[in-house]
Amino acid sequence: MKDDLFALQDYNLWANRLLLESLAPLSHEDYIREMGGGWPSLRATLVHLAGATRAWAERFDGRDATVLPTVDDVPALADGARMLNEADARISAFLRAVTPERLAAQLVWKNLKGEEKAAPLWAVLRHTVNHASYHRGQAAAMLKRLGGRPLATDLVRWAIERHEAGAFEG
Repeated sequence: MKDDLFALQDYNLWANRLLLESLAPLSHEDYIREMGGGWPSLRATLVHLAGATRAWAERFDGRDATVLPTVDDVPALADGARMLNEADARISAFLRAVTPERLAAQLVWKNLKGEEKAAPLWAVLRHTVNHASYHRGQAAAMLKRLGGRPLATDLVRWAIERHEAGAFEG
């Protein structure tokens, strides 16, 4: 199970990097332009993704995270990118140190309503990847509507790239 989580986290880091590369050419006006399609703007989407990823990193470290940042807290694309990269790095470090016993154990946390929730840690770690995939898709659709060219972040593209690089040998 741990090796599978390493692969999923590697995929997630790869896909988030491509998302940020796709957003980099945007003007600030396009980045903040409200157009709907999930979150109202690309900024709102990235701030949510980065904030939620940071909240999970906090929860994995045993701290409460019951509030997410707003677009006013994270005004520029560089700020959102930094928050996402830092949260991804924290989750990667946590995953490298986690034991099989801890993966099987329950993670207990407070949600954004302050309610206590619990689920197996392995499931929550998979959720962070699934959640990011969902919002990357929303961002790709908005970017296309702005005339941008989102880079493909499908899991199979990651697997093809890694396979061609020999990462799955032996």
